[in-house]
Amino acid sequence: MKVPLASALSREMPRRTPRAGRRERRRVEIRDRLFRAALALFTERGYLETTVEDITDAADVGKGTFFNYFPTKEHVLATYGAERIAAIERALFEARRATRPVLEILGDLAADLAGQSKESPALLRSIYAAHASCEPVRAELQKRMHRGRQLMTQMYALAQRRGEVRRDLAPAELARLTQIIFMGVTLSWSMNPDTSARKTAAMVWELLSPNLRAADQRNTQKPRRSS
Repeated sequence: MKVPLASALSREMPRRTPRAGRRERRRVEIRDRLFRAALALFTERGYLETTVEDITDAADVGKGTFFNYFPTKEHVLATYGAERIAAIERALFEARRATRPVLEILGDLAADLAGQSKESPALLRSIYAAHASCEPVRAELQKRMHRGRQLMTQMYALAQRRGEVRRDLAPAELARLTQIIFMGVTLSWSMNPDTSARKTAAMVWELLSPNLRAADQRNTQKPRRSS
């Protein structure tokens, strides 16, 4: 007797799904090991001094395995921005809830993003070097920057609608300028880390934020000092 296709598929799925799930978990685990090993080596030795073989040895996988997950060594750095984008998405979610002022959330975001450097100027220098020297990595990082700017634009638009932020500049322009300022902060800190990255970002935000406030709030609200 001919078995209906739907019945045949339903009998197969319970056997295939667990195997597929295990394979995917294995892929994620190996990719994470490669990524973390690469960042650790970039920090310890520098980006230029680290080879793909160094990374695969540290991750305890075969050299050929690396290219199943990253086209080149440079592309490891292109994934570094994913954690930062996630942080901005969380900040936007909080801003939409309106539990506290948007500028306060942005100030914490600036400090948190700086803190994600793991206090490693060597790692940041590696990232900037790859950004400057490798076109594919630069293109990928530009995508991350564009996405981050889109999210921050939404945050500034919320703040303007609520009367928290000056309205003489468009939200997209405020986001662009903020992003440029803090890229400069992280680059400068990576070259001369005379204090913590988080503290430096918080101090810069304290100087910047009063000029972002709506005119009727500049004299009535003082910027919150970040620890």
